[in-house]
Amino acid sequence: MDFQNSVLRQLKGRRDGFSLEQPFYIDQDYFKLDMEMIWYRDWLFMGHDCEIPRAGNYFTVQIGDYPVVIVRGRDGQIRAFHNTCRHRGHRVCTQDRGAAAKLVCPYHQWTYELDGSLLFARQMGEDFDKAQFGLKPVHCESVGGYIFICLANEAPDFAPVRATIEPYMAPHRLLEAKVAHRNTIIEKGNWKLVWENNRECYHCAGNHPELCRTFPEAPTVTGVEGAMDDPVILEHWARCQAAGLPSQFAMDPAGQFRVARMPLIEGVESYTMSGQNAVKRRLSDDVTIDRIGTMLLFHYPTTWNHMLGDHAISFRVLPISAEETAVTTTWLVHKDAVEGVDYNLDELTHVWNMTNDQDRSIVEENAFGIRSPAYEPGPYSKDHEGGVMQFVEWYSNFMIDRLQGDKARLSVVA
Repeated sequence: MDFQNSVLRQLKGRRDGFSLEQPFYIDQDYFKLDMEMIWYRDWLFMGHDCEIPRAGNYFTVQIGDYPVVIVRGRDGQIRAFHNTCRHRGHRVCTQDRGAAAKLVCPYHQWTYELDGSLLFARQMGEDFDKAQFGLKPVHCESVGGYIFICLANEAPDFAPVRATIEPYMAPHRLLEAKVAHRNTIIEKGNWKLVWENNRECYHCAGNHPELCRTFPEAPTVTGVEGAMDDPVILEHWARCQAAGLPSQFAMDPAGQFRVARMPLIEGVESYTMSGQNAVKRRLSDDVTIDRIGTMLLFHYPTTWNHMLGDHAISFRVLPISAEETAVTTTWLVHKDAVEGVDYNLDELTHVWNMTNDQDRSIVEENAFGIRSPAYEPGPYSKDHEGGVMQFVEWYSNFMIDRLQGDKARLSVVA
C-alpha cells in the first residue's frame, strides 16, 4: 500500500504538459501496477470477428499473466475463456490460432465444448460433477467487427463504447471483411511510449517519408483540438456525412476512446506510395464516394485504427514487460478481394510496414534515453503534441481514480 500511495502522490503532483517521471517508463513495479489497474480491469481490443468466421475457429492471446482463447461457437456467438484447463492448469489451446470441433487439453485430454462446458474428463470418479469445471469465461463483446474482452470479474459498462463507435464503423462492414495480412513486431519500450509516439505527428516529417506522402501532419488531424475550426476538415465532414458516413469528432468524457473521419492529403485515396487505392474493390458497398480519408478510431490502452475506402488497418498494443510491447498490425480487405488480382500485398502493406519499423526504432531510442540518470520529464509542444498530452492526462487520471478507489475500499475493509 505504501508503494501505491507513493505512485498516487507522483501522479497527483505531476507537471501538466510534461512527460512522466522515469519509473513510469522503465520500472517493473510500476508496470505491474499498470497491469493490475488498467489491463486486468478494462476493455481491451483483441482482434476481428472475421478472423474466426466459422464455428470452432479460435485465436489465443496473452495479456500479462493471463492466457486467453477467443472462439466462435456453433451458435455463431464469439466467446472468450481463460485458456487454462480446469484440471491442472495446462493451456488448452497452445497455438496462436486454429480450428477445432472441441477444445481438447493436450495434457490429459479434458475436452470442452465450444461454449466452454466440460464434456469429457477421463476416469475422474462417479461423484465428479463436470458442470462445475467448465472453462472460466472472460467478458467478451463484438462491435462493428471488432472483438473486445475484459478480464475483470465485473466489467465496466460497454454500452457507451458501442453507442459512440458503432455508427462510425458500420458503413465499412468489417464483419464481412477478410484478413489480407497480419504481422507483429516487438518494440523494446514501455507501452505508454508506444502510445505517446502514436499520438503526434511532430516527428513525422523527419522520420516517416512514406507516410507523409498521404497523411497530413496538421495538428488538427493528429491531435484532439482545433478540428472544429479547420475549414478543410469541416468541408470533409460535411461531404462525407451527406453520403451517409458519420464523421464529426466524438470522444467519451474520460478521453478513453474517440472517433473522427479525417481527410488525407488532397487528392489522396489510400496509404500507398502513389496515394491511390491499393485494392481495386471497395472495402464496403455502403461507401459510395471517393476521397473519404481515414476513419480514425482510438481506444486506450489497446488500439488505434484507420478505415479507408479500399481497406482498413487495425493496430493492437499488448504490453509484455516494463520495456517490451507487442504491436500487431492487421490489414482488412473486402471478403471477395483476391490477392494478385484485386491487390498487390506489398503495395497494400508497404507504407505501414515502413512506418511501423521507423516507429519501433523511435520508441526504442526514446526508451534508451529515458534510462539515463540524467532524464527528467520534458515539455510537450502545445502546437503539435496535444494528442500526447491528452493520452498522459487520461492515463494519470485513470490511475488516480483506480488507486484512490482501491485505497477507499481497503480502508472500509480494515
